[in-house]
Amino acid sequence: MESVLSKYENQITIFTDYLEEYSDTDELVWILGKQHLLKTEKSKLLSDISARLWFTYRRKFSPIGGTGPSSDAGWGCMLRCGQMMLAQALICRHLGRDWNWEKQKEQPKEYQRILQCFLDRKDCCYSIHQMAQMGVGEGKSIGEWFGPNTVAQVLKKLALFDEWNSLAVYVSMDNTVVIEDIKKMCCVLPLSADTAGESPDSLTASNQSKGTSAYCPAWKPLLLIVPLRLGINQINPVYVDAFKECFKMPQSLGALGGKPNNAYYFIGFLGDELIFLDPHTTQTFVDTEENGMVDDQTFHCLQSPQRMNILNLDPSVALGFFCKEEKDFDNWCSLVQKEILKENLRMFELVQKHPSHWPPFVPPTKPEVTTTGAEFIDSTEQLEDFDLEEDFEILSV
Repeated sequence: MESVLSKYENQITIFTDYLEEYSDTDELVWILGKQHLLKTEKSKLLSDISARLWFTYRRKFSPIGGTGPSSDAGWGCMLRCGQMMLAQALICRHLGRDWNWEKQKEQPKEYQRILQCFLDRKDCCYSIHQMAQMGVGEGKSIGEWFGPNTVAQVLKKLALFDEWNSLAVYVSMDNTVVIEDIKKMCCVLPLSADTAGESPDSLTASNQSKGTSAYCPAWKPLLLIVPLRLGINQINPVYVDAFKECFKMPQSLGALGGKPNNAYYFIGFLGDELIFLDPHTTQTFVDTEENGMVDDQTFHCLQSPQRMNILNLDPSVALGFFCKEEKDFDNWCSLVQKEILKENLRMFELVQKHPSHWPPFVPPTKPEVTTTGAEFIDSTEQLEDFDLEEDFEILSV
């Protein structure tokens, strides 16, 4: 297996002339809520794309669970895509959407801290180790491929242990986003005397009684993930326009998805082609250096961005959005009402109240840490025993 993995090692090359791959047109390219005019802003466009944190297969990290695999090649692509979506949320949270990355330029300390959250070590909160082991609770063995919904559930659980970033992660159910539940989860008590005796529930109820325009006393930054199935065996063309609209929203974190055997992180579109970051390159594990910094050269894709026709997309996807403040969420709701809910066949629903036939909504809390009892893989050779046919999950429609 080592020889198979090593053949990918030299695939990371820097292109100096890949701008020519994008022909001169007057079309707009949308990347995570920002537009670029292709004809005059190619350099700015590609700089924007290369600034996204890029997570790929890695090898030679410490075995997962102590005796499990030391590489995620062949099974970890959706986990890596989930890492990329979450990393974009953290960039927006700490540095802002307009932050840009330049090679060999000193970066803010928040950038280094974000990067360290994703290193392939068991003590990093969003490492491949943590994600794979948390997946056991979602019915996935170590080394088994995840679908978009499963990786969303894993991120929601891991975020509960991440006090620095302090994200509220909401994963929609049954193609439905419930405004009331999100407000309940994101409203937190401010440290002030006038609210000392009130509970989050009473504050939420008070806000709701004043109408949807009333603001929470304090807002916990929201990572909103909407798992969807947009067809049976292939994406239904009626969803294409609404799907593309999501990349235009300023809250956009792109989408998780791809096609059987390949998961990609979709960050934008040009015409009917989706632009994506591809995790299917195997690189050697990178750790922190003696000075506590991380060499970040292999965490940014300097290759020509890849594209695929939107109709080739597998119907199982997960949309991502980030709302740092309550006004961002309210704006997102308005955009959804205007651009998504106008369609006869809607991609998903946005409702004000929690459906009465659903179980009561309880904001997730940090669970007690217990042993999962997971069975770990003894060696990387045992990965051959896994069926790596990466079918996508079927979600209820």
